[in-house]
Amino acid sequence: QVQLVESGGGLVQAGGSLRLSCAASGRTFSNYAVGWFRQAPGKEREFVAHISRSGGTTYYAGSVKGRFTISRDNAKNTVYLQMNSLKPEDTAVYYCAGSEIVGFSKADFGSWGQGTQVTVSS
Repeated sequence: QVQLVESGGGLVQAGGSLRLSCAASGRTFSNYAVGWFRQAPGKEREFVAHISRSGGTTYYAGSVKGRFTISRDNAKNTVYLQMNSLKPEDTAVYYCAGSEIVGFSKADFGSWGQGTQVTVSS
């Protein structure tokens, strides 16, 4: 499995921006599609965004579409999540995950990072 490490979280005011990074090591990164998920206190972990192995196809949850952008640089073994117009309800621990198969559910992802906290103040 590929190893994943997230970074870039922090505290930001509503309307602000953050860029999360997911750095991969251990396996051929371009063999993995990558998803971002988030989990708020007391809630289930939910899908946020997905990018294909090549980066040519992306998908977003409705709640973030138009505000978040997922991208990847396979030469740097890194996936990014640019988050703009942040809202207090975006507050959560954000996780990146890698998958060698096509799918968007948590069960489709075999490699997970440790998470990075994003807090949006009102």
